[in-house]
Amino acid sequence: MKTLLSYIIMLLMLPACSSKEIKANMELSTPEANEEPQPTYSKFLIRDNFSTNQLVDEMGLGINLGNALDATGDWINPSSIANYETAWGSPIITKEMIEGYAKAGYSSLRIPVTWSNMMINEENYRIHPDLLNRVESILNWTLDCGMVAIINVHHENEWVKKVPTDNEAKKKFTSIWEQLCNRFEKYGDHLLFEPMNEIGYDEIWTPWNGGQTEKAKAFGYVNELNQLFVDIVRRSGGNNAKRHLLVEIYNTGLEYAFDPLTKIPADPAKHLALTVHYYTPPLFAILGNGEDAGWGVGVPSWGTAQEFKELNDNMDLLKKNCVDKGIPVVIGEYACSSKNRTQDVVRLFNVSVTEAIYSRGMCPMLWDVQGAGQYDRTTSQFKDPVFLEQMMAIPAKYPRSQK
Repeated sequence: MKTLLSYIIMLLMLPACSSKEIKANMELSTPEANEEPQPTYSKFLIRDNFSTNQLVDEMGLGINLGNALDATGDWINPSSIANYETAWGSPIITKEMIEGYAKAGYSSLRIPVTWSNMMINEENYRIHPDLLNRVESILNWTLDCGMVAIINVHHENEWVKKVPTDNEAKKKFTSIWEQLCNRFEKYGDHLLFEPMNEIGYDEIWTPWNGGQTEKAKAFGYVNELNQLFVDIVRRSGGNNAKRHLLVEIYNTGLEYAFDPLTKIPADPAKHLALTVHYYTPPLFAILGNGEDAGWGVGVPSWGTAQEFKELNDNMDLLKKNCVDKGIPVVIGEYACSSKNRTQDVVRLFNVSVTEAIYSRGMCPMLWDVQGAGQYDRTTSQFKDPVFLEQMMAIPAKYPRSQK
């Protein structure tokens, strides 16, 4: 079912554009001055003897800053980061927006970024300083609110998939992560890195096409990408030597988290967590009501006894095969389409999935975008008070002890 999500995402993605001549936009790009650490927690601190399991507990309930810094398309004017940031419907991100997440009770924020949007040199893949500065400003707002932040490489699947077999793609991947490691090395363990987003090789293997040999080859490529990422970060030094990292499961599919072909990278710091996405059942989670994608038509509702059983069975599998074995898990994305659906049924699904994840010792990070999501970035408020009340009641039901 996760492969279906990959097909949809691949259809929606447009090729990223780059420009050697991009004008600076310093009003948006300059990191906040005077951003001193809060007295209760230094955002530059890497805590000794602090496990990734403990950090996942601290992450509590999380949410995505979706369709903003990850927006891409060759139709977007590349002269300013603001053009990308607003291209998919988001207003310009502000400090007040980030503070609104924290005030509502969220403890972690995933910040997807498409770094290829703005590069000043195509030969050595240098990221434009405007984009680096802009991400750092948003990161500082997040950390200053006491939240945990995740930064990744997003919507760049076409070339990232080539890394294991193409030296130029490997050079680009290495260059991007070396730059990010250098730029953000001073930040502490409230900043995590995530190597990529939803990488799979459907042209080699799917559950419906290909045998064990093809599956091993496809999984091997993702394993190689994860190991390359960990090696780049660790050798960069500074706080990156001990930074907590996410590593991606093949296609971020839940059932692949405990597949024998999935290999957790070797890591001298032993600070890794697996990241999985959850869009099940796809006819409800991926498609809007009545939406016809060729492979299926979106259904109006969710919440039968069988559907709850499917949800709980899936989360039990992750708990049994990962969490109970000491392997931290972050559900980096989950949500359902709100298209042609009532808020009651959208709320039921999102809250139920959140509780199923959190109650089993994992971190849930809701996929949220402006307009179709739950948070209104123009008012810095959640649109549905009942949704927020139910979500924020979950942690109190399942108190966590530090592992």
